[in-house]
Amino acid sequence: MEEKFKKEDLEIVVSTMNRSTLDFLIPMFPFCHFSELSILILNQTQESNLLVSQFPSVRVVNSFEKGLSRSRNLALKNTIGKIVLIADDDVVYKKDFDTTIVQAHNQYGNKAVISFCIEKPNGLLFKKYLPNAKMNLSLIELFNVLSIEISLNKSVMDKIGVKFDENFGLGSKFEMGEEAIFLSDIKYKIDQIAFVPSSIAIHPEISSNDKVNVSERYYIQGAFLARVININYFVGVVAKIFFDLKQKKLQFNQVVGAIQKANQGKKDYYKLKN
Repeated sequence: MEEKFKKEDLEIVVSTMNRSTLDFLIPMFPFCHFSELSILILNQTQESNLLVSQFPSVRVVNSFEKGLSRSRNLALKNTIGKIVLIADDDVVYKKDFDTTIVQAHNQYGNKAVISFCIEKPNGLLFKKYLPNAKMNLSLIELFNVLSIEISLNKSVMDKIGVKFDENFGLGSKFEMGEEAIFLSDIKYKIDQIAFVPSSIAIHPEISSNDKVNVSERYYIQGAFLARVININYFVGVVAKIFFDLKQKKLQFNQVVGAIQKANQGKKDYYKLKN
């Protein structure tokens, strides 16, 4: 049986900022020269600092807007690959990552999205993953998926027309949650999001300086829950609080403040929506 997808069908879309050379791609692909791969770069920059590519396989879109979700949407609009891999500029890809992704899409060709594992620099998994492949992830499972773990079947995505919500993500009003909202929107349209427990890349650990504080986290969480599970908003907040208490990410004396911030996030989200 002839395979539907080949390695040449994979396009890596990289969101970055203020780049003037392609040198940042070199450490991302230590096993080959980046020009051997099909890459689309979304460079958010200024008109005086444009990025140019001399390689036909590496295309560049210079954008003068801000916001990670806007960058992702511009990528989806301009990509030409049959399989689209979402990337950031601090990811290091493993040898044969492209083979892993293409084989998964050939095995599960009707899936809109297939997600994979990533590792820490020390070789351990970046987080806890499902031990086995799963053909349709639940809504709760989608909430734990990172953008850089996602590969998309472009023909399916073109049919359903889902985009990143530009109210969420770095550089937006609510600076987290964009990938979970994106995936939940896909799930509501077409329940075809799979997981394959194969590692494709290495990503630096999140430092304590990069982690948001409790107030900001619950403010964003309130907006996120209002966006994704509107009618079950209160249940979602309570579940989040119990989970964080159990994981010692929240203290009992912070619960009231967390609820207040979540409600404020919900209120501010509805203001944006209206």
